[in-house]
Amino acid sequence: MIEYPVLRNKNIYIIFGVTLLAVMGVASITPAFPSIADHFEINYTRIGLLITAFTLPGIFLTPVLGILADRFGRKTILVPALFLFAIAGFACSQVNTYQALVILRFIQGIGAASLGSLNVTLIGDIFPVKQRPTAMGFNSSVLSIGTALYPFIGGALTTIAWNFPFYFPLLAIPCGFIVIFILDNPKIRSEEKFSEYLQKTLKSISRVRVIALFILNILTFIILYGSYLTYFPYVMKENFATGPFLIGVIMSASSFSTAVTSSMLGRLAKRFRQKDLLKVSYLFYIISLAMIPYLEKESFMLIPAMFFGMAQGINIPNVQTMLVSLAPMKYRAAFMSLNGMVLRLGQTLGPLVAGLFFALGGIQLAFIGGVLVAVLMLLIVFSMI
Repeated sequence: MIEYPVLRNKNIYIIFGVTLLAVMGVASITPAFPSIADHFEINYTRIGLLITAFTLPGIFLTPVLGILADRFGRKTILVPALFLFAIAGFACSQVNTYQALVILRFIQGIGAASLGSLNVTLIGDIFPVKQRPTAMGFNSSVLSIGTALYPFIGGALTTIAWNFPFYFPLLAIPCGFIVIFILDNPKIRSEEKFSEYLQKTLKSISRVRVIALFILNILTFIILYGSYLTYFPYVMKENFATGPFLIGVIMSASSFSTAVTSSMLGRLAKRFRQKDLLKVSYLFYIISLAMIPYLEKESFMLIPAMFFGMAQGINIPNVQTMLVSLAPMKYRAAFMSLNGMVLRLGQTLGPLVAGLFFALGGIQLAFIGGVLVAVLMLLIVFSMI
């Protein structure tokens, strides 16, 4: 049995907890959307506001909170964020109007804004360079498992009542106390003048390799939220009349494929260069997306889903590890928070880009467009990394 020193460090389990909370806010409540629409007697077209209101604060606040975490310490930002996430999330279960629910989701989104960047920042702070790929891989694996399981848990809770998934965020309260009393992270508090801090942060970020990694992250999430998440279910429904449950099962299998692959990243990083691992992951994207619109049997769709999961499992934690290692500790939270904003940009652009390809040439071009994006990612690795 292989032993991992990373897993003997108690801090990694606290980081896992923060990571699971970071992805809870959307994945656990989407199964409740029909019940919420029925309860408040609203048109289903308005239900998407529950996602938009939650993610919107992150676009603007994530970089600001990263700067504050660099200036005043990680716990100073992380602990209030966890408590706000929990309180506002639970308050969603007690509202009487849909408008109040949307407002509370916005407030909960403020609490969630820093969670997805501070978790990887802590990995960079706590673990030495040689252990970071393993730690980042396991963290990505935990994230993928959460993403796969939360819809099932949220659906089960919704069978009790529409508001039960909103009790789930209360888990952030014990996590907050664990962060206060148990998390052992290096003390970060900058004594630099703010203008000097900003100047040095911008200098660190403006390096060619860093910019290339940010671009790769944008393109990754354009593929994920565009070609894959938006049009994979469409292909299954149109080509095979597949029901939503089986679509969910196959897409969950992709998430588990990501989890397994991510957990192996530490071993892969010892044998192969990070640059070469990125090349392999982008080839997996190309193979997966090129297959999807042309398969003739429903059961065969599991193959590209698994390839796509493997690509995610190699690509995302690898890029995060490279970014964390390039970021000086004093500027790391701002660094990774900017990366969080970049990810949200990719999430926003993905459906628009894939939709443009779909409008120009139908479902095949929606996936060929994803293939072209993956080819562009390969070219960036060859020329800029």
